[in-house]
Amino acid sequence: MSTPARTQEFATSFRDLYRSQVGYVWNVLRRFGVGRADLEDVTQDTFLRAYRSYASYDPARPLRPWLFALAARAAIDFRKRAHQREIPQELPDVVSDTEGPEARVELNERQRLLQKLLGELSDDLRAVFIMYEYYGHSAPEIAQALDIPLNTAYSRLRLARAQFAAAAQRTAAEPP
Repeated sequence: MSTPARTQEFATSFRDLYRSQVGYVWNVLRRFGVGRADLEDVTQDTFLRAYRSYASYDPARPLRPWLFALAARAAIDFRKRAHQREIPQELPDVVSDTEGPEARVELNERQRLLQKLLGELSDDLRAVFIMYEYYGHSAPEIAQALDIPLNTAYSRLRLARAQFAAAAQRTAAEPP
């Protein structure tokens, strides 16, 4: 049974978690192909999942890989639910005061290409690839967060790299 003080401590702790990690979760969801129109809902779903399992979270484990796994599952579930409609595969436009419009267009185009290439990976491979290559998580962290054997994490990373490289080569060979 929880006391009011313990409940308040949990709420404060979770509120701090949300404030410090909402940007991270948002970016993970974007890399999983969640479109702008659905980002708020899927972010909310991710934090609802985190809230439900927060009491059992082991603080000895790294926080971001745990959140990544929750966000990845929320994005995958969202895409399964939305299988009958087309989900945009775009990243948000990047705005910078120091760059001209040409540089912004080029950067946005690179981000769209990256999202397209990531979209060619299966969800399992995409999760490992993004966690390792983009967020810099170690293979043991990835294995623990995704609840897979360590050798499976290494195998998925190797396959994801190979498929990503092949997709990049195909895309480069396509006429403009």
